[in-house]
Amino acid sequence: MALSMTSEMAFECLLVSRDPDVFSIVARVLRDLSISIDVCLRSSQAIGALENGSTDLVVIDWEGEASYALLRSIWKDIKAKKPTVVAISSSDCPLPGAHILLKKPVSLESVAKSFRVAYGRMLLEYRRHARHAVMTPVIAVLEDGREISLTVTDIGDGGVGLCTRSKLIVGDALSFSLNLPGAMREVHVQVRVLWTREYSRAGCEFVRIPPVDLMILHDWLKLKSQVKKTRIAV
Repeated sequence: MALSMTSEMAFECLLVSRDPDVFSIVARVLRDLSISIDVCLRSSQAIGALENGSTDLVVIDWEGEASYALLRSIWKDIKAKKPTVVAISSSDCPLPGAHILLKKPVSLESVAKSFRVAYGRMLLEYRRHARHAVMTPVIAVLEDGREISLTVTDIGDGGVGLCTRSKLIVGDALSFSLNLPGAMREVHVQVRVLWTREYSRAGCEFVRIPPVDLMILHDWLKLKSQVKKTRIAV
């Protein structure tokens, strides 16, 4: 799922725990990482809290079957954006569905170390899914040489969103040059249509971008994908 972010986005965490000591340590580390926190006392309550899809990090103080039910809820929709999951458990046994296992009893040092790893993963996921509005009209060339007018509505690390009155079908390849606001020059891209929707909208993946243009695009996306600065080095 594509995400439309502000220029300085703050990550959001849902902590599932009834342990005040766990809360105290986790909240301190999250504050240092500039991550906002919401708390649910039970896993059953957390399922509803995750429905809006804005949570980037889920920290589960493990409570058996109820926690497994929460993990199943997180992973059941394969198309939805997935949060990074940290499980806090007194057992060394792997917990399928959790990206990071944090052993009890927790300490400030162990939580900080695990959350730095989680932060790196969240940052990669954010940059991979983020889409930035551009609304730029271009002339694109199809494989058969036909030219069509379209508007690039958004752009991200993996592709672009388009709007056009011309008929596109899945698999169509298009080439066009795009002016990114503030970039040193336009970039040339070749894309392939992955899906089409009503109202003349389409989603495309990048197929080929010249190396110099790819560097310009990556620098532009990095500038647009800034997150709130942390208080500690990560």
